Amino acid sequence: MLVGSAVRRVAIVGGVRIPFARSMGAYAEASNQEMLTATLAALVERYRLKGATLGDVGAGAVLKHSRDFGLTRECVLDSGLARETPAFDLQRACGTSLDAAIVIGLKIAMGQIDSGIAAGVDTASDVPMVYPDSYRRILLRSSRAKSLGARLSPWLGLRPRHFKPQLPAVAEPHTGLSMGQSCEQMAKTWQIPRAEQDQLALESHRKAAAAFDEGFFDDLVVEFRGLKRDNNVRRDSSLEKLAALKPSFDRQGTLTAGNSTPMTDGAAAVLLASEEWAKSRGLPVLAYLKYGKYAAVDFIDKEGLLWRPRTRSRACSPTRASSCRTSTSTKSTRRSKRRCCARSRRGNRRSSVVTGSDSRSRSAPSIAAR
Repeated sequence: MLVGSAVRRVAIVGGVRIPFARSMGAYAEASNQEMLTATLAALVERYRLKGATLGDVGAGAVLKHSRDFGLTRECVLDSGLARETPAFDLQRACGTSLDAAIVIGLKIAMGQIDSGIAAGVDTASDVPMVYPDSYRRILLRSSRAKSLGARLSPWLGLRPRHFKPQLPAVAEPHTGLSMGQSCEQMAKTWQIPRAEQDQLALESHRKAAAAFDEGFFDDLVVEFRGLKRDNNVRRDSSLEKLAALKPSFDRQGTLTAGNSTPMTDGAAAVLLASEEWAKSRGLPVLAYLKYGKYAAVDFIDKEGLLWRPRTRSRACSPTRASSCRTSTSTKSTRRSKRRCCARSRRGNRRSSVVTGSDSRSRSAPSIAAR
């Protein structure tokens, strides 16, 4: 629904994130709400938004407690933004923050709002644990009863097994495979050797360590719970150490604890706005959110769970370019593009946080430098 006479450009003003931490470690007792609130508060402080009323804030998490039904709104109330700032939750596995950016971007482009925040958060440490459905049914039958006898009757069937908690499943419901097992299948299908995976993992850790040492993330990562840098970067890794590790998901496989992505906790947020709004507040424009599209794969009978949607890849961008594309000629603009793209990829590995693309449906935003 277009408000106004023309579609507006969506400016990326900037973003922040807390360090990514290995699950069950530094953030073991940090909730989604605490991490997301800290991230939003840091964004508010950096861009002088204290008391400001934004058009909307969209965020979410994949693993949520029942208490987090209004997660984003609760975080906004404690972020420093005006309490009149609306907020909404959304969820897309491995793509929550990307989806939030597309939704907020569309609202700005259509003139419905002038500014907004897109964010994501996830924890694999503070996961929701529930009692079995059989115990829940006893509770519900008792609460529905009208008489004392009827309320007590369901409890006669109570057994010790009813108190065994259920943890969130790590397997995809339709295939029964974990992400690691699905990745093993992908590596076999495309014949990706172990040595190449180890080499890529080693380069990733080395470049991440160098980026932190050079201050590349100084204006992006904010301290949280005493952590100043991602603690899942292995500086002491080597090809020899990686080669010595045993496969983690298949005895004859190629994926190990060294070349696979670790379970992490974290949150990230980005401030989006119209050019006019950013200019009125004296804020910079780092890049523009140009395009977004969704697609999915049939991972049950056709393509693999982690494959890109091949049948729709040509439609992912008006120019059939990659999802993160630019047109630039100056050195400074090229540097801005690299920083923007790198942060987009790194920030959304979580998504989460802030987190990638969904195994079933995928969001592909396009970013262009100024």
